[in-house]
Amino acid sequence: MNVTAYDAIFSSIIGHEYDTLKLICPAATEMSRLVGEAVKIYSTSTKSLQIVELGGGTGITTLAMLSARPNLHVLSIDNEPVMQDQAKKHLQQWIADGHLNFCSDDALTALQNLPENSADIIASAYTLHNFLISYREQVIKEIYRVLKPNGQFINGDRYALNDTRQHTRAVQDEISQYFKVLIPLDRSKVLEQWIVHLFNDESQDHIMRESVALQQLHDFGFSDIKISDRINVNALVKAKKP
Repeated sequence: MNVTAYDAIFSSIIGHEYDTLKLICPAATEMSRLVGEAVKIYSTSTKSLQIVELGGGTGITTLAMLSARPNLHVLSIDNEPVMQDQAKKHLQQWIADGHLNFCSDDALTALQNLPENSADIIASAYTLHNFLISYREQVIKEIYRVLKPNGQFINGDRYALNDTRQHTRAVQDEISQYFKVLIPLDRSKVLEQWIVHLFNDESQDHIMRESVALQQLHDFGFSDIKISDRINVNALVKAKKP
């Protein structure tokens, strides 16, 4: 993610305090787990799965995938060193065993540098919603190109509800949860940064509306597009490259 497409907020307090996300938004952790489960049940005749992860962060979703099944290799992409350094520390054994490599390019650049039809799965959790809409469109196009035929895109993320009133109520509840958790912990600076980031997520330049996102996948050629496991504004999306 480059700074023009992604506001580099994770290089500040949030990057160092990212674990607070599982306290204020347990659904985020659940989305990482669901991505791992989707990798586990992915059906393929390939002996070793080649997985590309977009926005590896501190390694929460990376670990879920690495733990899902043997004989896979993950290339974890994240251009925020504050986050990626934590992942490298947490996942040393998988690195040593040859199951995990890292790339510090932004998502689009990294994908553009990968060969066509080279990945069985491209997976992500809580990354694509951070992108500017125009940048996200380019990323989706490259995801399709890099996936092998019958390869799968798996994304656990913020997919805004189509009913805008219902979505607003869900976001209001989310903000309330931030205060309930972080104020008693005396984490006002972290609270401030998460709210600033949430405004970024909800802006018209970034918001990832469910109907628009699914139509975009269809327009780029994906099939078997499914959304499931919705928890308020969070959901799991899976799509296949024919």
